[in-house]
Amino acid sequence: MTEPNVDDRLSQSELLEAWTVLSKSERSEGFLLLPRDEQEDLFLTVSSRDQALLVSEMSPVGMRSWIRFLAPDDAADLLQLVSHAVRECLLEQLDDATRQEVRALLAYRHDEAGGLMNPRFVRVRPEMTVDEAIRYLRKQAGHRNEMIYYAYVLDEDQRLLGVVSFRDLFLAAPEARVQDMMKKDVVTLPEDASQAEVSQLFGRRALLAIPVLDREGRMKGVVTADDIVDVVQEEATKDLHKFAAVEAFQEPYLSVGYPAMFKRRGGWLAVLFLGEMFTATAMGHYEHEIARAVVLALFIPLIISSGGNSGSQTSTLVVRAMALGQVRLRDWWRVFFREVVVGLSLGLLLGGIGLMRIVLWPARTTLYGEHYVMIAMTVACSLIGVVMFGSLAGAMLPFLLRRLRLDPATACAPFVATLVDVTGLIIYFTVASVILKGTLL
Repeated sequence: MTEPNVDDRLSQSELLEAWTVLSKSERSEGFLLLPRDEQEDLFLTVSSRDQALLVSEMSPVGMRSWIRFLAPDDAADLLQLVSHAVRECLLEQLDDATRQEVRALLAYRHDEAGGLMNPRFVRVRPEMTVDEAIRYLRKQAGHRNEMIYYAYVLDEDQRLLGVVSFRDLFLAAPEARVQDMMKKDVVTLPEDASQAEVSQLFGRRALLAIPVLDREGRMKGVVTADDIVDVVQEEATKDLHKFAAVEAFQEPYLSVGYPAMFKRRGGWLAVLFLGEMFTATAMGHYEHEIARAVVLALFIPLIISSGGNSGSQTSTLVVRAMALGQVRLRDWWRVFFREVVVGLSLGLLLGGIGLMRIVLWPARTTLYGEHYVMIAMTVACSLIGVVMFGSLAGAMLPFLLRRLRLDPATACAPFVATLVDVTGLIIYFTVASVILKGTLL
């Protein structure tokens, strides 16, 4: 790599703003030109993937400096993203105690509580006095803990007995015992909890840190609120991509190559296109009706788009409610009856608008013929049926997928819209054949 030119130096904010459009070598050069304090701020700001790319370009001395700069959990995240050879080289740069901690973290999946946790936390014994505990905490806080919110009370086998806040310790009498003031009702996480479950628990309980336990109740580490910020963003990004029928991207949009972009979008588009072909099949089935009453074709886009929109709305609301734990599988019947009422109300609203649009249009006789009132009734009734069906389909499909142990987020708007397009045509022409029989049909 060429020697960086000081005249081309960017500030930390400028480099961060241009980060996504810079090449790997340009990022490394810009990073090396920054003062050390700005390098540290930037290194902690960028993702683990970008940290891995930066470190991979460095000399062994640079690798040693930056891998030791990270907390064990952050170092483990970085090591999971580099090649095996680079991983072993980086592990050799760590001291023995930290290397052991990081290797233990690497045994977990990166999207589990065990892979997210920090193995360094403040611990005290239950028989300690407050004065002894505070003196002991000062020793621990000096060099092994990046976060100090709570002190965790452990027995000889490292099983969690309770938790005590620093505030309570400092306000308590010096001779008081930790076991007499600790809180025994502690919110915990199993080490194999998924990152989605971790983020949901943080969202519900508004805690700064949650201890992680193994199956025997031994405390392995803590997941902190700042650790979960990136997880929440990652989970939200995954869901948004699935809602749009796109495979989730790990890299920034501008960093994704054209072949990868084509691969991840083309497959879903092809599936949706095949689904939409059933719409053409349905229209072909009603070719005779369309030929006799051409005016019906004018409202096909209106009918199917209304059903698709209502279904997309409902599926988004239900999937998000499932992700937040607000709706469970056993709640399907409550959601069903709720959407019957809401879908009927929305259908009446859109049907009323469609009815007035046709009946009150100045050129209604010219556009829709002498039977414009019956056309208006056909459109209105069809909208009620299609919107209700769309709402129910969007609500029930996520429950079906959850029942099949599939990700409900795959019941995204495009799939619901495709399903409703076909059924919407069937509803529309069925209603038309009933109302317009003997007149236009």
